[in-house]
Amino acid sequence: MAQQVRLAGGKRPGTKRELPQAAYKLMIVVATIIWGISFVVMKDAVGVLEPSWLIGIRFVLTAAILGIVFAKRLRASWGPDLIKGGIILGLLLFGAYWTQTVGLKFTTPGKNAFLTAVYCVIVPFLFWAVAKRRPTIFNVSAAVLCIVGVGLVSLSGDDLALGFGDGMTLVCSVLFAAHIVATAVLAKRADIMALTVIQFAVSGAVGCALGALTEPLPNTAAITPDFLFNMAYLVILASCVALGFQNAAVAKVPPSQAAILLSLESVFGVGASVLLYGEQLTGALVLGFALILGAVILSEAFPLKRPPKEIDEAITEDAAAID
Repeated sequence: MAQQVRLAGGKRPGTKRELPQAAYKLMIVVATIIWGISFVVMKDAVGVLEPSWLIGIRFVLTAAILGIVFAKRLRASWGPDLIKGGIILGLLLFGAYWTQTVGLKFTTPGKNAFLTAVYCVIVPFLFWAVAKRRPTIFNVSAAVLCIVGVGLVSLSGDDLALGFGDGMTLVCSVLFAAHIVATAVLAKRADIMALTVIQFAVSGAVGCALGALTEPLPNTAAITPDFLFNMAYLVILASCVALGFQNAAVAKVPPSQAAILLSLESVFGVGASVLLYGEQLTGALVLGFALILGAVILSEAFPLKRPPKEIDEAITEDAAAID
């Protein structure tokens, strides 16, 4: 769920009541704690539902809840731009979550959380191609740190082979990065929360359709109270509540600070995996995690140097070119 920060970057209706900066930062931290724990929750849920069904059911329910909450904004924004943008974002989001969920079946929640965070380093390079924002030396340094960290985390055994689950998680990080860049462009053309509802609906529909075609039907006998609790956590807390906190906070907290705080998702993911899943930390894993986290912080703490007005103009030009 870290990959939604750029969704929250869109303009939202102004709120007259202002909270202290510390309150907005606390909201981001709470969201990252929710998302960090969700890696363990998903590990349990994917043992009951196959990946496509899990994503499909989760996002259909999320779209239904958010559709009710943002019904007025949906009606006001309905049109070709909203539908086309929602489909593009929905397909990217489904691909990211599907590869992440498949990867989670073959690796630990902690490794899945940290390797997903690689998207923070990938984004500046993808955005270079879209908005012509050249990466700085800090971005290049972050990429090197990240590659070394990924090697320490993912390469295991005598043959130093990249595990299948680790590889799928890295693919998911690329798709999350592509989703963030696409959102930065498409949010200029449609209401961001309306786009969010449509993308969840598309992701959910694709998940259910793919599940029906390629996976066995969900086993109703496995639907236990624990499973229902996990799904409620993923839908209500990890999707609706955390996203709401993020939307309210990111507009008020400086972007570099918000990004660093959001990167704590992977830290809480490993912490939850150690405490709740029983994952063992080795020296190589700790060092790898530290390097990846350092890469994320370095990449976001020293952003690309270009005036915000020029960045917005570049994004707007790319949005106009989509037609």
